[in-house]
Parts: sequence; C-alpha cells; structure tokens
Amino acid sequence: MSLRPPRLGQGASPGRETGLSVLEAEMMSEAAAALGRAGARAEAALARLQDPVALEETGREALLKAAAEAVWSLFIQREACGMRDQRQVIADLGIPRAVLVRLGAR
Repeated sequence: MSLRPPRLGQGASPGRETGLSVLEAEMMSEAAAALGRAGARAEAALARLQDPVALEETGREALLKAAAEAVWSLFIQREACGMRDQRQVIADLGIPRAVLVRLGAR
C-alpha cells in the first residue's frame, strides 16, 4: 500500500500524516483495487464468451448473462470512483452489443 502525502490545512502540518489522511488514502487504495478486480472479472467473462469450448459446455445465453453481470459490476464500480462515461471502457474491452443490451434497468 502506498500513501499519498497529507493535505495541508485543518491542523495538518507538513511531513505529518493525520488519521484522516491515512484513512482517505486507504479508502482510495481499496476503491482502486476493487475497480481492478471488477475489470479483471469483466475481461474474463468476455473472454469466456469468445471461447468455443466454453460456448459448447455452458451455452451462449448463460455466458451472455455472466458477461452482462460482470460488465454491470464494472460500470457500477467505475461510477463509484467518479468515472461516469463508459464509452471508452466499452471500446477498450470490445464489449459486444449482445452484452450491452442486457444492461437495462434493474
């Protein structure tokens, strides 16, 4: 874990971490780690959707459902981190339209 330097003000002096700054850094670190895990799960689910063996064993509908759930979780985590525009991640991961149409209102 890495800590960012504390912000000055509200009683903090240079070179001294406050409990609040340590907590904020820990929360940001956990949010970033959760975002990474959500991204990895989405990538894995999308890869399974392209795997002919997985398609044969599991079926397209089940894989589409799993991919949609993983992508939905990634989108929620991104929004929690303040990233509201999903267009770039859709392009970067190559999320198929068949997955995106399953992300409607819940």
